[in-house]
Amino acid sequence: MKVKIVILFFSILFCSFLRLDSKAEAREYDLRMHIYQEYALETDVPWYYIAAIDQYERNTKNYRSFCPKESEVISICFDPQVWSGALNPIQDDNNLYRIKIFNGMGSDGDGDNLADRLNHQDKINAFLSYINLFGSTKDKLEEALINYYRSEKAVKIILGIAEIFKHFNTIELEKRVHPIPRGYTASLVANYGQSRSFGGLRAHEGVDIFAHYGTPVVSTAYGIVEIKGWNRLGGYRIGIRDIYNTYEFYAHLQYYNKNIEEGMIVKPGQIIGYIGSTGYGKEGTSGKFPPHLHFGLYKFDGKREWSFNPYSYLRSWERVRL
Repeated sequence: MKVKIVILFFSILFCSFLRLDSKAEAREYDLRMHIYQEYALETDVPWYYIAAIDQYERNTKNYRSFCPKESEVISICFDPQVWSGALNPIQDDNNLYRIKIFNGMGSDGDGDNLADRLNHQDKINAFLSYINLFGSTKDKLEEALINYYRSEKAVKIILGIAEIFKHFNTIELEKRVHPIPRGYTASLVANYGQSRSFGGLRAHEGVDIFAHYGTPVVSTAYGIVEIKGWNRLGGYRIGIRDIYNTYEFYAHLQYYNKNIEEGMIVKPGQIIGYIGSTGYGKEGTSGKFPPHLHFGLYKFDGKREWSFNPYSYLRSWERVRL
């Protein structure tokens, strides 16, 4: 009896902590949204572009040595040299006069006459001041971002995130689901990294989920369809980019959901195609292996894109099959 009481106590305590974490996360989303909307009014840059820039910076800050790694309300992060000016002898300067002399981007956003590179008001003000030098239209914003990031891929991802935020009118889009809906048989195989020989010796950049022909395949996340079409190795495949710079690759489909097109925004649980065995040849090749879904995950860190093992994620998403 005592053991049951102890278990019940800790279960209630654990649930309480989960509720507290959920409330804290909701408050952070609300605060971030308030900041984006406030600066949108001040700068004429739509809130979803500001949110997308901040989200992209949040996605990539762990790969930049000069960015804080702890959680921040605003994650926009400047290289100290960019902030202070390349020739400024003070690498992390907060003096507005010196920063201006050395053509740094540092700015005062909170009115304390200091340009603090880690202050969320100062750094968001600095970034948006830079954008306003170009203009607030989509074309001008894209030009500003290309000039800043020097990466067309980075800018494409930012603009995609902005479209997702705009479409759903929120930044709370963390939900994930399993790619095979409830009620369908699916067998997950932990074969990431195994060797493959068709098309040349290579590593398997994903895992396989075996299922019957025609089993629906759904989007695991909120995202934008980057690519749809035939791939010699993957057959009929779809690539979806989510708001975390993660590219989700669904391959060997027998056919697509007729409503799915490149550039379309999707949500978790939305049918994108159906299980098949296409690939390993010219378009239309099918049946060279049992029907299954090849599911891959790739992360863009700001400079390069690399695959990582989706197995543990899929196992956790098995509890969320719609």
